Amino acid sequence: MSDTPVIGVLALQGDVREHLIALASADALARPVRRPEELAEVDGLVIPGGESTTMSKLATLFGMLEPLRERVRAGMPVYGTCAGMILLADKILDPRSGQETIGGIDMIVRRNAFGRQNESFEAAVEMAGIEGGPVEGVFIRAPWVESVGARAEVIAEHGGHIVAVRQGNALATSFHPELTGDHRVHALFVDMVRAKG
Repeated sequence: MSDTPVIGVLALQGDVREHLIALASADALARPVRRPEELAEVDGLVIPGGESTTMSKLATLFGMLEPLRERVRAGMPVYGTCAGMILLADKILDPRSGQETIGGIDMIVRRNAFGRQNESFEAAVEMAGIEGGPVEGVFIRAPWVESVGARAEVIAEHGGHIVAVRQGNALATSFHPELTGDHRVHALFVDMVRAKG
C-alpha cells in the first residue's frame, strides 16, 4: 500500500457522499463499495450512517454480509458511524426482526438510544486519540453503547453514555463527524489504515 490508502465507503444506503469527501480531505483515495469484488480492492472501509435494518438487509441481498464479516475478522480496518456502529456491534440490545450485524467490536449497542429524528442534536465530544480539542458530534437517531467487553476501548462518552469505541482495527462512533467539516476522526481512521499497511 502506498501512502495514499484506498478506503471504501459501503454504498448500499446512507450518507455515502459526505464520507467520500471527508476521506479525500484526509488524504485517502475514497471510493464507493457495493459489491464483493469492490470490497476486495480496498485497504479499509467506512460503514456510514443510515438505517441499520435496511443496510443489513441490503448487505444480505447484495451478497455482501459474509464477505464483510470475513474481511473484518481478517483485520481489515473498518469505521462505522451511527448505523455503521450498530452493524459493527457483536450484539444489538433491541434488534429489529431479521436484523443482522457484521460484528467486530465486543460491545452491546442500543438502537435510537438518543431519541427520534426530531430529537437530533449537536454536541462537543472529547475523544481520546484526537488532538486539538473536542470534535463536533452530530447525533441523528443515534445509538449508544450499553457495555463493552474486555477487548474494546471506550474513547468517548456523552451524557454518561459511551459514544465512541475502538477495538484493534475497528472504530465506531454514535455520531456523524462527516457532517461537520471537521475531518480529524476520518484522519485518525486513515492513519489506522496506513498503520495496518
